[in-house]
Amino acid sequence: MGPYPSQVADTDEARDEYDRLRRRVLWAMPSGLYVIGSRFGERRNLMTANWAMQVSFEPKLVAVSVDKTAVTHELIEGGGAFTVSIVDREDRAIVRRFTKPAELDATAQTLNDFEYREGSTGVPILTQAVAFLDCRVQQAVDCGGHTLFIGEVVDTGFTKPEDTPVLRMEDTRMNYGG
Repeated sequence: MGPYPSQVADTDEARDEYDRLRRRVLWAMPSGLYVIGSRFGERRNLMTANWAMQVSFEPKLVAVSVDKTAVTHELIEGGGAFTVSIVDREDRAIVRRFTKPAELDATAQTLNDFEYREGSTGVPILTQAVAFLDCRVQQAVDCGGHTLFIGEVVDTGFTKPEDTPVLRMEDTRMNYGG
């Protein structure tokens, strides 16, 4: 999994120990936990993610990093847009429902039995989110096993009071990365 700094001995045991240390340090970085929406044609998905952040003030750009094997990757790449739904801390169980491709009920307008609405880009936004960002992809950056999709914010808003506590990775027993 290298690279390894010079102080790490050239043994499998030392490298494994260093890899565990590196993962623990990366997991210690504070991060949110979000639901990323994607759409291409009639296909829609919502996916749990923690790699999302603002990357520019002007224009307002947000980036999400998505595993290249994920359904969401295919839909963002094809549809050219994504949404970020910011989740209420009290709704932490929601994120476990979106770790696999979501089941769409177009008639009820639900994904995995959770209501969504379509943003201005046509991409699903989790209805019970605290707030949302609707983004049109401006750039895709290859990052090894993931792609960093950088999108310009074309619509945003709060759907719950602005002071609602939002979900963070450390509020759950989930971890991803490292």
